[in-house]
Amino acid sequence: MKRVFTASVWKEGPWYVAQALEADVASQGESVDEALANLREALGLHFEPPVPSSAPDLRRIEVEVAAS
Repeated sequence: MKRVFTASVWKEGPWYVAQALEADVASQGESVDEALANLREALGLHFEPPVPSSAPDLRRIEVEVAAS
Protein backbone atom coordinates (compact mmCIF):
# COMPACT_ATOMS: atom_id res chain seq x y z
CA MET A 1 0.00 0.00 0.00
CA LYS A 2 1.36 3.40 -0.93
CA ARG A 3 0.64 6.60 0.97
CA VAL A 4 1.61 10.18 0.17
CA PHE A 5 3.15 12.38 2.84
CA THR A 6 4.11 16.04 2.99
CA ALA A 7 7.78 16.47 3.84
CA SER A 8 9.14 19.63 5.39
CA VAL A 9 12.89 19.95 4.69
CA TRP A 10 15.30 22.41 6.27
CA LYS A 11 19.01 22.79 6.89
CA GLU A 12 20.21 22.47 10.47
CA GLY A 13 23.96 22.98 10.78
CA PRO A 14 25.65 20.66 8.29
CA TRP A 15 22.56 18.39 8.03
CA TYR A 16 19.32 18.51 6.08
CA VAL A 17 16.32 17.44 8.15
CA ALA A 18 13.19 15.98 6.53
CA GLN A 19 9.98 15.60 8.54
CA ALA A 20 6.72 13.96 7.44
CA LEU A 21 4.08 16.30 8.78
CA GLU A 22 1.22 13.79 8.81
CA ALA A 23 3.14 11.20 10.85
CA ASP A 24 5.59 13.28 12.90
CA VAL A 25 8.49 11.13 11.66
CA ALA A 26 11.80 12.78 10.83
CA SER A 27 15.21 11.87 9.48
CA GLN A 28 18.34 13.63 8.28
CA GLY A 29 21.04 13.44 5.64
CA GLU A 30 24.01 15.27 4.19
CA SER A 31 21.84 16.40 1.23
CA VAL A 32 18.15 17.00 0.59
CA ASP A 33 17.95 13.80 -1.46
CA GLU A 34 19.64 11.76 1.28
CA ALA A 35 17.37 13.25 3.96
CA LEU A 36 14.28 12.37 1.89
CA ALA A 37 15.56 8.84 1.19
CA ASN A 38 16.20 8.35 4.91
CA LEU A 39 12.71 9.71 5.66
CA ARG A 40 11.18 7.19 3.24
CA GLU A 41 12.99 4.39 5.06
CA ALA A 42 11.98 5.75 8.49
CA LEU A 43 8.32 5.97 7.41
CA GLY A 44 8.42 2.40 6.15
CA LEU A 45 9.77 1.25 9.51
CA HIS A 46 7.30 3.42 11.42
CA PHE A 47 4.30 1.76 9.76
CA GLU A 48 5.73 -1.78 9.82
CA PRO A 49 3.83 -3.81 12.41
CA PRO A 50 6.01 -4.98 15.29
CA VAL A 51 6.87 -8.67 15.38
CA PRO A 52 8.04 -9.71 18.84
CA SER A 53 10.73 -12.39 19.05
CA SER A 54 9.10 -13.70 22.23
CA ALA A 55 5.82 -13.30 24.06
CA PRO A 56 5.56 -9.91 25.78
CA ASP A 57 5.70 -9.76 29.58
CA LEU A 58 2.60 -7.82 30.64
CA ARG A 59 2.67 -6.10 34.02
CA ARG A 60 0.41 -3.67 35.83
CA ILE A 61 2.00 -0.54 37.24
CA GLU A 62 0.61 2.13 39.55
CA VAL A 63 1.42 5.77 38.86
CA GLU A 64 0.40 8.79 40.90
CA VAL A 65 -0.72 11.69 38.75
CA ALA A 66 -1.78 15.21 39.64
CA ALA A 67 -5.53 15.79 39.87
CA SER A 68 -6.93 18.18 37.30
